[in-house]
Amino acid sequence: MLKPKTLGELKASRWGTPAMLKRTIKDEMRANLVRKLENRESLFSGIVGFDDSVIPQIVNAILSRHNMILLGLRGQAKSRILRSLTDFLDDEIPVMAGCEISDNPFAPLCRACRITLQEQGDVAPVEFLSKADRYVEKLATPDVTIADIIGDVDPIRAARGGLHLSDELTIHYGLLPRSNRGIFAINELPDLAGKIQVGLFNILQEGDVQIKGYPIRLLLDVVMVFTANPEDYTARGKIITPLKDRIGSEIRTHYPTTLEQGIAISEQQAWLSRYANERLFVPPFIKEVVELIAFQAREDKKVDKRSGVSQRLPISVLENVVSNAERRAILTKEGRIVPRISDVYAALPSMTGKIELEYEGELKGVDKVVLDLIRGAVGAAFTRHFDVNDFQQIVNWFDLGGTLRLTDMIPAEQSFQQLKAIQGLIERTGALGVKKKDDLPFLVSACEFILDGLYALRKISRDEEKGYFATEKKRTEPLYEPPPGRAKRTYN
Repeated sequence: MLKPKTLGELKASRWGTPAMLKRTIKDEMRANLVRKLENRESLFSGIVGFDDSVIPQIVNAILSRHNMILLGLRGQAKSRILRSLTDFLDDEIPVMAGCEISDNPFAPLCRACRITLQEQGDVAPVEFLSKADRYVEKLATPDVTIADIIGDVDPIRAARGGLHLSDELTIHYGLLPRSNRGIFAINELPDLAGKIQVGLFNILQEGDVQIKGYPIRLLLDVVMVFTANPEDYTARGKIITPLKDRIGSEIRTHYPTTLEQGIAISEQQAWLSRYANERLFVPPFIKEVVELIAFQAREDKKVDKRSGVSQRLPISVLENVVSNAERRAILTKEGRIVPRISDVYAALPSMTGKIELEYEGELKGVDKVVLDLIRGAVGAAFTRHFDVNDFQQIVNWFDLGGTLRLTDMIPAEQSFQQLKAIQGLIERTGALGVKKKDDLPFLVSACEFILDGLYALRKISRDEEKGYFATEKKRTEPLYEPPPGRAKRTYN
């Protein structure tokens, strides 16, 4: 079916029905949402962990025709959710051809479009705007001006057209008017200057704007959505109270609540599809360790809770872990790429820049804090699969003087020759999914995970020079029997 090209053709099409003439963008989003709910369609594809918390609140906000704000720490998919709101828009809508603010052909707002209708009537040209072009996003920064958001007088346009500066045709529209009949998103709302926040009042409540004191009303048809950090949003002076009062729904996002959700997000976002075949294999316990680093950091008292630990941390770490394993395979000419725990330690640069430390953490140093987080993550992952008390045979091997030094660049064959000397180690890898003993890269990765788990739980020791070795046992019994009258002395 051919699309209408003029206003007359548009009136005779489905867009010219009374219901379509009166429908606002909020009505449009509501109607499409209701249809999706009735058909049991997926609402926010790719958003993991919000099914029972955030998404129902967003659905209620759309059904209520509210403007909304998403409150959450960094890396909680706030921007991704906002951009997904275009899924609730029609595929395309008719607009006045060449209009800066995407005017409705049946009820244009700007003077230029009104003049066009008066002069051309039903032959006035129309065009169609896709839903992707109906989303406008602005990052709030201190240098944003009211002209950027609302608009300003354009003296050059006035001079070229021979117009008086008081003429409405001299207005250069800002981002907000250009979002007419669409979604206007502002990221980090509290960073917007107070006077700019005041400029949003009328849009949110009365639906009009004023530009440079012009006595004009632009009854914009727009959905306004925002994001903010909860601490900034509630801090006095960061955001003015009357603006908060005009936002219909305040929705709080959160980090993944379960390890499985976190792993699913990291797998979805990390670049792991580097090879078309099955050359690359990331063991499940490696994914657990990487994700648990973020979980540990969010609970660590040395990490700033107000800043948060972004979900980008495990995503970046997982990519770096795979890259280090890939580098080893290339240098050692191994066909199969399987990351190890040593690759997690090699991914330290992808962690240190993503956490903010408290005073205690600053004193300790970011590298030491991150190493402790990795150790804690390995220990937590190890206890998900094993009971540490079942590994006394391996601990005894080290207690009898055994040592083992592995690095991230040792080929799997060489590592296996050292690992098989540890009694009882190879046999325990079956619990981690190792089925074939000839899959040396996977086998070595599983063995290294077990050893590092024992180190994390302080059953054995490890350092850069000696590798893995026995933990010195603390002595609490008297080293000698003191003479009568003297207190017994113990040495630890």
